[in-house]
Amino acid sequence: MFEFSRFYQSDYQHGHDFVADLDKFLGKLPKGWPYAIEMRNKPWLVADYFACLACHGVTHVFNSWDAMPSVSEQMALPGSRTNPELGAARFLLKPGRKYEDAVKTFQPYDKTKEMNEEARQAGRALIVEGEQYKPRRKTYIYVNNRLEGNALETIAAMVSARS
Repeated sequence: MFEFSRFYQSDYQHGHDFVADLDKFLGKLPKGWPYAIEMRNKPWLVADYFACLACHGVTHVFNSWDAMPSVSEQMALPGSRTNPELGAARFLLKPGRKYEDAVKTFQPYDKTKEMNEEARQAGRALIVEGEQYKPRRKTYIYVNNRLEGNALETIAAMVSARS
């Protein structure tokens, strides 16, 4: 998985410039490995980005982070399933919540302090989708303590409540 932190205008003036560089980068990677991209520029979640990933068989990592749309909103974007054999999501922070605020709110991470039902439902949906896809899709879901306060409890809720 390649995580690209948020780019600023001094890095790329336009999302299509990033996609062009990403296309070149992905084209140079060794074949036969599962790759995934986590990107943190909300305006760049567009058809060209998803098409670039799909062309290379690379998975878009749905991510719950302060400046990104929710995972369920990303899942609803046309073309967001870029690799039929692999799915991934990272539930890091509630959208709109700053990292420092999450640390203060949730430490010492020994229990759930704030349920995030949207994140739980999105996680459940990805699990079920992976199970029901033919052939079965490998699905990786990562949960951070700073989402609800205790990642293990969040994961248990995602797994136990799926239908």
